[in-house]
Amino acid sequence: MNERRDPPPTDEQRARGRRNVAIALTLAAFVLLVFVITLVRLKEQVAVDMMTLPT
Repeated sequence: MNERRDPPPTDEQRARGRRNVAIALTLAAFVLLVFVITLVRLKEQVAVDMMTLPT
């Protein structure tokens, strides 16, 4: 069995990998922040609408 092995990653490749992980985590945090803000604003709007219902 001749298995081809890739050479070990260089410092530049490791740095690029760490940078990609940091960008992915930052993007995920931003998406989560927008989602939470949206939920809070919707909840506030529902509360306002409930108070202004005609009786």
